[in-house]
Amino acid sequence: MATFPEEPIYAQLARIGKALASPVRLRLLDVLDQRERTVEELAQAAGIPLKNTSAQLQQLRAAHLVIGRREGAHVRYRLAGEEVSRFLGGFQSFADGRLADLRDAVRHRLGSLEAVSADELAARLEDPGTVVIDVRSADEYAAGHVPGAVSVPMAELPGRLRDLAGEAEIVAYCGGPYCVVSPEAVRLLRAHGQDARPLDGGFLGWRRAGKPLEH
Repeated sequence: MATFPEEPIYAQLARIGKALASPVRLRLLDVLDQRERTVEELAQAAGIPLKNTSAQLQQLRAAHLVIGRREGAHVRYRLAGEEVSRFLGGFQSFADGRLADLRDAVRHRLGSLEAVSADELAARLEDPGTVVIDVRSADEYAAGHVPGAVSVPMAELPGRLRDLAGEAEIVAYCGGPYCVVSPEAVRLLRAHGQDARPLDGGFLGWRRAGKPLEH
């Protein structure tokens, strides 16, 4: 029984809050925001057990944050629209401004490297003194990347350091705002004498800022 006249309305609003009230589901949303995936691909990319991934996806679908389409024997999942991506970006930005514990956790995981903003990088894309590398997988790179970025998956980076050596500053990015791979790449590059910085927010930060993509 409703305790106040508007309770049914607020109960519907709370469905979104309930869907977001899980670190696992938040992680899945960030991974799906990068590209469409099957449940198996999503579980592998997110580092989450397959059975748990499937269960969490059903809750995200129930809140209309995720949709799926059948392709042969598989269902491919993606965010339910660009407005979901924009909401997630705003939500993370709001939380960062309100929660000191979140900022501390990010610094603990990512370190305190000075990052390049999406606006700064956009202004420098034609600058020969800037080299952009995408340290995600080749499949993720093919699905969409920063214009002019070079695909250098993190596993290949140690063997390609000589190719990247030079006077240009290297801007490295990985998937999302909390991805640890691009900071690792920057530290490796710096350890070999290369000027390098990570892209603030990674690929998702770039896309959510409305910047152009290449495919």
